[in-house]
Amino acid sequence: MLATIITGVAAGLICLVVGFLAGGLYRRKKAEAAIGSAEDEARRILSEAMKNAEARKKESLLEAKDEIHQLRTEADKELRERRSEIQRQERRIQQKEESLDRKMDNLEAKDEKLNKRSKEIEEKLEETEQIKKSQFEMLERISGYTAEQAKDYLLNQLEDELTHDKAVKILEFEQQFKEETDKKARELISQAIQRCAADHSSESTVSVVALPSDEMKGRIIGREGRNIRALETATGVDLIIDDTPEAITLSSFDPVRREVARIALEKLILDGRIHPARIEEMVRKAQAEVDRTIKQEGERAMLDAGIHNLHPELVRLLGRLHYRTSYGQNVLNHSLEVAYLSGLMAAELGEDVTLARRAGLLHDIGKALDHEHEGSHIQLGVEVAKKCKESEAVIHAIHAHHGDVEAKTVIACLVQAADAISAARPGARRENIENYIKRLEKLEEIANSFEGVERSYAIQAGREIRILVKPEVITDDQLVVLARDIANRIESDLEYPGQIKVNLIRESRAIDYAK
Repeated sequence: MLATIITGVAAGLICLVVGFLAGGLYRRKKAEAAIGSAEDEARRILSEAMKNAEARKKESLLEAKDEIHQLRTEADKELRERRSEIQRQERRIQQKEESLDRKMDNLEAKDEKLNKRSKEIEEKLEETEQIKKSQFEMLERISGYTAEQAKDYLLNQLEDELTHDKAVKILEFEQQFKEETDKKARELISQAIQRCAADHSSESTVSVVALPSDEMKGRIIGREGRNIRALETATGVDLIIDDTPEAITLSSFDPVRREVARIALEKLILDGRIHPARIEEMVRKAQAEVDRTIKQEGERAMLDAGIHNLHPELVRLLGRLHYRTSYGQNVLNHSLEVAYLSGLMAAELGEDVTLARRAGLLHDIGKALDHEHEGSHIQLGVEVAKKCKESEAVIHAIHAHHGDVEAKTVIACLVQAADAISAARPGARRENIENYIKRLEKLEEIANSFEGVERSYAIQAGREIRILVKPEVITDDQLVVLARDIANRIESDLEYPGQIKVNLIRESRAIDYAK
């Protein structure tokens, strides 16, 4: 910078000098006098310029030195900071390395300890296996069970526990379901249908027993209901005790059961001693009395029809028809009517009157068995007739009286016609009662098909099925599961209005005699 200034000043002086020289020689002389002063001036100006330039140079150098010093100071400071940061990083790295070294040492120690522990565990396992094996052998010797037998025993125990848990869960869900749906269930139209069905069937499925006073109702019920339960259990009949004054209603689709219950209850009322043991005694007596009545009615029907030499089993079955109805018509009266009509038509046609009456009297004999055995009353009638050595003509008439097989004899055709005439009389039959009876029979059949069921009774016009189970086969926990299974089977196999209550009873008795 100083050099530039000096160069500029020199150039200016040179130009000035040249200008003066070029201004004219004519002033040379004049100028020579002035040249001296100009040179002096020039030297002075040059000297001042040199001084100024030197001062500027020194000033610039000082400024540059100050700037350099400041930059160096800042660089040193930054360098010191960087070195300090690097030292901190080095210390941290060193600490981490030391920590890693310690952790590695600890891990190696732990690994060694674990290896040692693993070896000890393996040794313990081997020892445990040996002890377990020896204990199994000892247990097998002591218990007399093999390992497989013991496993089966434990599985059975587990199954019992699971059955208990399942029963508890079923009870919980059923209770919850009942609480949630009880209000809605009252509004369902099926309840109305159910009540209608019960009213319709009650004429043929209930009996009314008169009481001397309403106080007798309490004695029949007994303490905590034990007397009424004993009577219902012994007879399979539902006792309905309501607000009807001085009367109890007996309900059952089986007329023989209902008659046994009626007679037993009347005897108990007359006797006055009403307790479970007395109830069972009276039921046995009532059963014997009904059996005598059945025999008498069978013999009376045989004599009224003019038939002789009937097998005693057929006589007994005829007597049972005294308590049987079909579409609301008494089956024994219907059979006698068919016998009379068959005999009258056979006489007009010149056929065997006695054979026609015999076939007419026995044509519905299977209806005395269809409450207790599977199959239609025709199939049951044919089987019992064959068993009792009836003639082929009578068996064929029984088989053909509903058109299941083609009627090949005049007697079979006469029985068909007489059966149709008797059933077609105005007011002789009601259409719905037969289906109702079949539904109740099917209800009992479903319940009896389950293992552990001793016997079952359809009561309350089919709104309840009461089931007695074998206490040595069915436990209390299994009782709940069995009730659910039977209810599911009824739902899938039957069509019915409303709902059916599945009531299972498990009862244990111990009997001894004081001598």
